[in-house]
Amino acid sequence: MSDELVPEPSQMRASDADRQKVAELLQRAHGDGRLDLVELDERLAAAYAAKTYGELVPLTADLGGPGLPVPAPIGGNHPSQRVGGTPGSASSVAIFSGVERKGEWVVPATHTAVAIMGGVVLDLSKARFAQQETVINILAFWGGVEIYVPEDVTVRVDGSGIMGAFDDSTYKTPTVPGGPSVRITGLAVMAGVEVKRPKKKKLKGRKNPELES
Repeated sequence: MSDELVPEPSQMRASDADRQKVAELLQRAHGDGRLDLVELDERLAAAYAAKTYGELVPLTADLGGPGLPVPAPIGGNHPSQRVGGTPGSASSVAIFSGVERKGEWVVPATHTAVAIMGGVVLDLSKARFAQQETVINILAFWGGVEIYVPEDVTVRVDGSGIMGAFDDSTYKTPTVPGGPSVRITGLAVMAGVEVKRPKKKKLKGRKNPELES
């Protein structure tokens, strides 16, 4: 099982009971005056058509109060359980070389990644975080930094590039609420910083395109 990646929480299939729960929350919000009739109809249609938790969660995320509980990944931790532990190294430095951090490591409140004519890979898929809010500072010069952020970690990217760029593709998939947050900032000079979701593999013996990269 160690070489298999199970679905992220937002990609897990929703049940009829889950869809009905969202419908009840939406109807209650309409009764409270937080949704007008048109919005209620649109969201109800989306709720009954939803196939995954990732499609259901946004429908009630802005309504306040208790929402739809999101299941933890099989064999993994609930987002709220990612915080805690003894902090690991405060820096990842690659000068004419490469550095990769992955697996079960504890990210300190501030982590600095330096890539000078080298490459740094930070994989947060199985990481824990010393604090609820983390800052990753980047300095890249003629190098590259890749950061993999799972869907149960909120990410904000605001780095600057000089003949370089910070490329954030995590917006393409919804974030599961309740987990830690990571701010990625810094400077990329003639270098690239890529922030993306972890790669996914299909489960053995099953053909499901939703679980593939």
